Amino acid sequence: MNNKVYVAMSGGVDSSVAAFLLKQNGYDCKGVTLRLYDGNDVAVFESRNCGSDEDINDAKSVCSALNMPHAVINMENEFKSCVMQNFADVYYSGGVPNPCIVCNRHIKFKGVLDKAILDGYDFMATGHYCSKIKDSSGRFLLKKAIDSSKDQTYMLYSLSQDILSRVLFPLGHLSKADVRLLAENNNLINARKKDSQDICFIKDNDYRAFLKRFTGKQSVPGDFLLPDGTAIGTHTGIEGYTIGQRKGLGIAYDHPLYVIDKNPQDNTVTVGKQELLYTSKVTVTDVNFLAFERLSSSIKATSKLRYSQKESECIIHPLSENSVLLEFSQPQRAVTPGQSAVFYDDEYCIGGGIIAFSN
Repeated sequence: MNNKVYVAMSGGVDSSVAAFLLKQNGYDCKGVTLRLYDGNDVAVFESRNCGSDEDINDAKSVCSALNMPHAVINMENEFKSCVMQNFADVYYSGGVPNPCIVCNRHIKFKGVLDKAILDGYDFMATGHYCSKIKDSSGRFLLKKAIDSSKDQTYMLYSLSQDILSRVLFPLGHLSKADVRLLAENNNLINARKKDSQDICFIKDNDYRAFLKRFTGKQSVPGDFLLPDGTAIGTHTGIEGYTIGQRKGLGIAYDHPLYVIDKNPQDNTVTVGKQELLYTSKVTVTDVNFLAFERLSSSIKATSKLRYSQKESECIIHPLSENSVLLEFSQPQRAVTPGQSAVFYDDEYCIGGGIIAFSN
């Protein structure tokens, strides 16, 4: 392999500093930015989003300043069919998706790496906050970033060994403050550019408006049910509710009610007391392990069921080739199908999968 690297550049400060560091270390770099939306889409999305004209221009400017070539890769169709469609499918099936994980797996890494190899480049790099290590068996693991507040291993658990063997993560040893300082000291135009926080294709955090526009479907009202099956009101469409939600239900009752289940088959939303939100056992499917090919016996680990959540101790039990049962030492609140459960062994991410249902 050579030292030629495709650097996936979003137009933000993190990927720009990643490119700077690689150039400083003698890599032959080419910046690439994904175009994910067509002109009609941009008008209805946020002004700042992955693949917008503004971000593409910022990435071009940084590449020019670093004396490296830049290219735009059009992946509009792939993004719609894979990421946006999955987002809609999971919501209408009663879950809550994590589109960034789907995008990383199928678009930002596989898509970019495939293009890199065709272009004669052996590696790709990103501005994610994490590191990778090769263990004694020759497998690649993800190591948490030094800056725990920025660690992004949760978002990357689904990457294959082939992809990890060709990916570089230059920022794993840096804090966000370090990255911004490097950008300022080297006159990168986006040193103080605001980080993207929301889902890039959801304007004003109104995902229901996106679902209606993207699918053409109208929300279908149905029954709010108590756990015993008693109907106590009408919801405005199951896609508009999340497990654990309390506000916005529009139900007057003698004690607080929380969403504890959604059933797309009969279009009902079940509500109940807060204690019904807790469970100690969680089934996880579409599992990808980094530390080994598959799990043959139960192991102790920690896991978190949302990106912002703290890890909790659990035992991972194998169920099938691609599914496991997590048994937590402490009950977990508002476990949500469609979200990702990610597994850790101390500072290493060892795998993860999609939450199917809880017991």
